[in-house]
Amino acid sequence: MSAAFEFDGRDIAFTEGQTVGAALVAAGVRSWRTTRREGRPRGVFCGIGICFDCLVTIDDVPNQRACLVPADADSIVRSQEGDGRGHLAV
Repeated sequence: MSAAFEFDGRDIAFTEGQTVGAALVAAGVRSWRTTRREGRPRGVFCGIGICFDCLVTIDDVPNQRACLVPADADSIVRSQEGDGRGHLAV
């Protein structure tokens, strides 16, 4: 059975048991985060939760590892800039 979640305003299809990261890669999305200092693009690197390259914001909660979070049709996923705490900037 196929479903979809919202990612940066577009629907991303996924199958039951897929992670957010797997669904994004399957949809052709290769980057969904930028680094803190230089703004370089990042996506899945290790795919097993060891690194933090695949961070996304899910339902307004930043710093979620896309490779570990199961895809859910009720989720709103957004690209993340830097460490995901831009709202705390002074």
